Amino acid sequence: MAKMNKTQIDKALRDSIFLDLLGEGGRVFDYTKINDRQYGVIMCAPPDGKHRYCRIGVIVAEDREDMTAEELMQSEIDAYNQKQTDKAEKAKKKETKIAKDKARREKEAEEKAKEANV
Repeated sequence: MAKMNKTQIDKALRDSIFLDLLGEGGRVFDYTKINDRQYGVIMCAPPDGKHRYCRIGVIVAEDREDMTAEELMQSEIDAYNQKQTDKAEKAKKKETKIAKDKARREKEAEEKAKEANV
């Protein structure tokens, strides 16, 4: 199995909890009340089986005069989607720059090799 980094492990744990909370596949985990806003569960991380403490919290957005609850929720979804799009574009630009830089270095190395042979 390929080695998983922290981000991948955390995503896998969150995905498992969300599937469980949304009732897909039946209730699997035993949640413990931590305080008035959070519940917790101990889970085994996928690659190494180490136990991880995961908290589930409920945040209630404050009532806003300038927008409805539905509009606020949609604005947060839109902001998240925009950030993901920006992140993907930045990664693509980085990939392109890396490829260009590599091609430039290879070309310079070839030119140096030709000059050395002359």
